[in-house]
Amino acid sequence: MEESQPPVAVGAEEGDVNPPQIDDPLSNGASAQVHLPRITIRYCTQCNWMLKAAYFAQELLSTFSTSLGEVALIPATGGVFTISILHSSTVAFSAQETALWDRKTSGGFPEMKQLKALVRDIVDPSRDLGHVDRALAKQIQDMSLSGQGRTSSTTEACSTEPARAAEGGVGGKSP
Repeated sequence: MEESQPPVAVGAEEGDVNPPQIDDPLSNGASAQVHLPRITIRYCTQCNWMLKAAYFAQELLSTFSTSLGEVALIPATGGVFTISILHSSTVAFSAQETALWDRKTSGGFPEMKQLKALVRDIVDPSRDLGHVDRALAKQIQDMSLSGQGRTSSTTEACSTEPARAAEGGVGGKSP
């Protein structure tokens, strides 16, 4: 029976007494752990919200580029559309997940400027978002002058939510 031979490093020959060493970045004590935030967008596949989720992911990656470690799209069902961020906590020196948006509790989908401001407040609070910040300031000022509260975004319902569909919430009109 043959004994199994250990794998030979690239560039080494079988008879080499001192084969070339393979660089292991962790062997010198360096940490492979990266502390960049991870954004998770969970979307309903039955509602066909994948393109909306991909659009949000693309906009966040374009705006925050190297300040984000990852933006993950996670398919789900049941009318779910949630956006959360896993980031390092300065208080507990550990990772913390923060819900940024939930379609069911927040009343629809976020506007892109709202989402970017929410991410910015966690990732880099001192960062200026330029026209996004000016638009948000104007929106807040307009709402305070008119005495109105927060206006909800367009709420789309999934076909898996029968109560809303029966009320005419999905493309129909209320009786």
